[in-house]
Amino acid sequence: MNFQFAHYNYNVKDLNKSIRFYEEALGLKEVSRKEAEDGSFILVYLGDGKTGFQLELTWLRDWEKDHYDLGDNEIHLAFTTDHMEEAHRKHEAMECICYENPEMGIYFIEDPDGYWLEIVPEK
Repeated sequence: MNFQFAHYNYNVKDLNKSIRFYEEALGLKEVSRKEAEDGSFILVYLGDGKTGFQLELTWLRDWEKDHYDLGDNEIHLAFTTDHMEEAHRKHEAMECICYENPEMGIYFIEDPDGYWLEIVPEK
């Protein structure tokens, strides 16, 4: 028996805003989409074009709260980059950096729904 990573899910309030964020901040592109016949949900899968791993964004029509409760937000996705300084400048200009740890050489950005994404230099 063999298991491989397939995707990770985030629920989002504004699907189009989230898609734009992930494309601008991380270069992710829409790979596929599934829409419920009754319009109750939309699933959008984003990929980096290099690996098979995908980020699934789920929009729920009947979600009534203003936001998702992310708890202490210790759960996060991490992305590597081969141009750490350039990435940092880009995210700084987007005003989405929410935490930096210069000693470890990493930082986090926050998406429109409050999810944290770790940016790590490629080894």
